[in-house]
Amino acid sequence: MQTYDRAFDALGDPTRRALFELLATGPRSVGELAKGFPVSRPAVSQHLKVLKDAGLVTAEAGPGNRRVYHVDAAGVARVQMYFDRFWNRALGAFQIAVEEKRT
Repeated sequence: MQTYDRAFDALGDPTRRALFELLATGPRSVGELAKGFPVSRPAVSQHLKVLKDAGLVTAEAGPGNRRVYHVDAAGVARVQMYFDRFWNRALGAFQIAVEEKRT
């Protein structure tokens, strides 16, 4: 399975997508993340595990025994590379269409 497949699967869940989007604004602990969601702290931890396994977030030791999660830039870059292939093809096709129209 490609890395981006796991990322798409992980982001297919609305709760995980919302957690990921929140982490994109800055690092947070599980407790901080759980405050804004209608799911339990253990459920948030499970969602974070899926995001981590998909390469979209990483965790670091925080104060005390807390884990602080943040977006994994390398994982996001891999997903971006996937979309860039389509974007580059679309731009190339657009350029050809414009050039053909000029002649």
